[in-house]
Amino acid sequence: MTQARSTQVSLQDTAYYHCISRCVRRAFLCGEDKYSGQNFEHRRVWLVERMRLLSQVFAIDVCAYAIMSNHYHLVLHVNTADAEFWTDEEVAQRWATLYKAPLLVSRWLGGELTSKAEINKTLELIDEWRERLQDISWFMRNLNEHVAREANKEEGCTGRFWEGRFKSQALLDEKALLSCMAYVDLNPVRADMAQSLEESEFTSIYERIHSVACQQDKGQGEVASLPAKGLAGFVGNERKAQPCFGIEFSLLDYLALVEELGRVMRPNKRGYIHSSKNTLLERLEMNAEEWLRLSESFGGKFRCAVGSAQELESYALHTNRSWVSGKSLMEVACHS
Repeated sequence: MTQARSTQVSLQDTAYYHCISRCVRRAFLCGEDKYSGQNFEHRRVWLVERMRLLSQVFAIDVCAYAIMSNHYHLVLHVNTADAEFWTDEEVAQRWATLYKAPLLVSRWLGGELTSKAEINKTLELIDEWRERLQDISWFMRNLNEHVAREANKEEGCTGRFWEGRFKSQALLDEKALLSCMAYVDLNPVRADMAQSLEESEFTSIYERIHSVACQQDKGQGEVASLPAKGLAGFVGNERKAQPCFGIEFSLLDYLALVEELGRVMRPNKRGYIHSSKNTLLERLEMNAEEWLRLSESFGGKFRCAVGSAQELESYALHTNRSWVSGKSLMEVACHS
């Protein structure tokens, strides 16, 4: 029997949740549909771009994701502490990024309201929006509706694209969080779609390994008025003393954990990482010191892009920048 979402999400117990959305019947989310012969690989980009936009607008962080052929996984963190510090004006502006604001709110933002009743009604609406911007259901609803509209438009049809509701699992402790993140990141390997972590495209671990840009100036889906935001960072032992949110584990240890789990053969899964392969650090020709410095980057030291010194220099050139934050850190790592 279907349970109410309120009985599955309890922020008093945990702020971390594993969410899954699956397409209905033969609907194909991404990849090549062998039944129809059509290729929908580009839809993966739709999801990633929308997910990034929503994580920027909502008080919700993306810890892990994997986009498969007919479903996707997200590990989300509800950051209520952030939402509490938003001003009423900021809440209204965030909501207006996704939905058309009522005329009453637009007039309030413009300082045109003088009636106490109208002002109180506006503030009631904003309080409701503040709650919604911390709500996983609203996050998933917006993500799925956007993709469904684009997919139906592309296929020239109407009707339901996703199963009625997304599934959610509460992750109540660090073991559950890390195990779930590893499970999500290993999805392409287990489905035999990739032979290694660095080949597992459209997953969070692929992004972390390849140090993909957290966001690009003037890129699609970016909101210039809101703080830049990428994947939830690993703070581990390197930055425990800092107050900002982060996953209490080191990135290097997490990568080693996921690779070790990926080498285990499971009888009910087709794929695994072959034991004959070198370690991830050996394959990427990196040393532990460079990885440790890189692990600190996913919390703020690298602002617009994350990567090696050479990659940051190239990124600066391609984006017409004279300098990219973090370049000096990686130069130190390379020469240590």
